[in-house]
Amino acid sequence: MNTIRNNWQAFILGVLLCAGLLGLGAILGYSALRHKAFERTVMVKGLSEREYPADVVIWPIEFIAAENDLTEFYETLDSRTTLVREFLLGAGLEATELSYGAPVVNDGYANQYGNGERPLFRYTGSRTVTVYTDKVGTVREAMARLGELGRDGLVLSGDSWRNSTQYLFTTLNDVKPEMVEEATRNAREVAEKFAADSQSRLGKIKQASQGQFSISDRDANNPHIKTVRVVSTLEYYLAD
Repeated sequence: MNTIRNNWQAFILGVLLCAGLLGLGAILGYSALRHKAFERTVMVKGLSEREYPADVVIWPIEFIAAENDLTEFYETLDSRTTLVREFLLGAGLEATELSYGAPVVNDGYANQYGNGERPLFRYTGSRTVTVYTDKVGTVREAMARLGELGRDGLVLSGDSWRNSTQYLFTTLNDVKPEMVEEATRNAREVAEKFAADSQSRLGKIKQASQGQFSISDRDANNPHIKTVRVVSTLEYYLAD
């Protein structure tokens, strides 16, 4: 009798254990299906691109001199420095916006690589006056009048990497929030279109990357106009 009762209890326990395992398996399977469905995502990119005027300009003006006497050479450089300074102040710039580089002097007689002939001028060299200002429009107007210095006897050096004008856009932090918002909005529009086409609903953001801001000249002829660009990458959950 005890044996029958024990067997029956073992049978009941086994049935309950199997039922529990089956239930647990069903729950785990359902959870796995839900998790799999929840992990459906779409990754999209959003672009924001705008044009802004440069707010700072760096304008180096390099001029040259040539004399046979060293004292006269420096006097010529000083007089031409004064000429450039007066021109820039007359154009509407401030004295605090000007800086003066040290003179660069070459002694032609000390050149050991010549062909034996002495140069026409023993001392040649240059000096650079640099404008650093936020008056971009004023500088561009002065550039258009730079030929006036040539009529006054000033000889400017040719354009090179040393004296090329730089235009800067320094207020990126002021426009970042709006541009990030615009890029995010554009990305969401793309994701919503994808979700609609795939007969899904767009869920929450799984992860997002703002991307790097880039600043470049609009084109070679308008370096004072800057193109600011950012691409944001976002990944959204999809649901049926």
